[in-house]
Order: sequence, then structure tokens, then C-alpha cells
Amino acid sequence: MPIPIALQLYSVRDDCAQDLFGTMAKVAAMGYDGVEFAGYHGHRAEDIRMILTDLGLRCAGTHAGFATLQDDQIDATIEFHGILSCENLVVPWLPEETRNSPAACLETANQLNAISAKLKPFAMRTGFHTHSGDMTPLSNGKCAWDLLGEYTTDDFIMQYDTANGMAGGADPVQPILDWPGRGRTVHLKEWSGEHGAKVIGEGMVPWQKVFDACERIAGTEWYIVEHEAYEGMSPLEAVDLCLKNLRAMGK
Repeated sequence: MPIPIALQLYSVRDDCAQDLFGTMAKVAAMGYDGVEFAGYHGHRAEDIRMILTDLGLRCAGTHAGFATLQDDQIDATIEFHGILSCENLVVPWLPEETRNSPAACLETANQLNAISAKLKPFAMRTGFHTHSGDMTPLSNGKCAWDLLGEYTTDDFIMQYDTANGMAGGADPVQPILDWPGRGRTVHLKEWSGEHGAKVIGEGMVPWQKVFDACERIAGTEWYIVEHEAYEGMSPLEAVDLCLKNLRAMGK
């Protein structure tokens, strides 16, 4: 079966802030199979679940802030995302001091493993979304991406972002291959030497090699489109074109 394609709604964040449900309807009309959330703009989980059902969209996951997975908030986070049938709660960013040394990475990984254990009874997982700085070698020669992968459990999602990795000087494909079975969700974002300025298929990412890595090694269950910069088009027009180009590649 083809891997379904979701949109990271951060790509159309201003539209979502004005009208989340209307924007989701436009995303569904483009042909996206699902969405990955980046905030809920004050809406109740029950209402979001209803809209997902009405539009025929699935919840591919969410970007859950690290604070929402701590002891004082995690119960509410689990309850909210259980209503959404959201299995993948990926941490979108970590403060630099939590990943700027091998010791910091180990401490952070231990915290992430504890979170994973709390989510597991609810059929949920957590993970980490890579940024360019996570590819910088640390004092032991390994980067934060490598160390967080090494120190976390096998069910921890290593959510690679193709543009973020290349922006950090990484090979466009190897960081996916390095963690077999752990690329449950992968962010597809174009790179052209300038962060996110081109739509998918119009830049430097070797897409067929990325697809092969995801489908042969990473165990990818969702391709997630993310687009952050725009050239002569609106965010909605850009993500529509991203999906059209992916479909033209056979995805």
C-alpha cells in the first residue's frame, strides 16, 4: 500500500490561526490523507475529532511541546490526543542546552524514554523532529541526532526533516538510513540552499533516494509535507503544489 501523505499544519499556520477548520477543509480538498497538528487554536479535542471525521482526514500526529509531556501536563495531553486517535506525539524542538553535549543528550534521552514509557499503555509514542543544529558534531564527534537516537528506545520516533538535515550539512538520506524502523513519520521539505524556499520537487533533495530509504529501511507510515517559505504564492497554494508534485512522482 502507498504511504499516505499528511500536511504539517505549521505550513499554513496563519490560515489555521484565523480558521482552523476551514483550512483543514481546504487541505482535505487538495487530496491530503491526513494532517499533523502544530497547535489547536483553542478548539476542543471533540470538535477537532468531528471535523477530521467529516473531512475524511486522519491524524498523522502532532508536534507536542516538551513541556506538555512533563508530569504536570502529560495526563491532559494523553486525554486530549486519545480523543483525536493521535498516536505520534513528536517533540518539535529542544532547548540547545538539552542537546549541546553528549552528557546533555544522555540526560534528555533518559527523560524522553520515561515519557515513552508513560505513553506506551495508551498506544502512543513520542519522538524528536530534527533541526539543522542537531547535525553539528559534538565533543565526541557525534551529533545530537545520532546521540538521541543511540540513547532512546527502539520505539522512539526519529522524525527526520529533509531540508533541516541538509541545512545542517548532513547527507540528504543517510540520517534516515541510520535508524532502521524508527522513521515512522518523515518530514518532506525541499532544500535549495535557502531554507524551504522551493516547493517539493523544485530543489536539491534527491527525492527518489529519500523515498527508497523511507520505504525500504525506515518503516515510514506517514510522509508529512512541510513548507515554510514562499515565492510568489500563498502558503495554501504552495502546499497544494507540493502535493501535486509528489503525486507526479508516483506518491
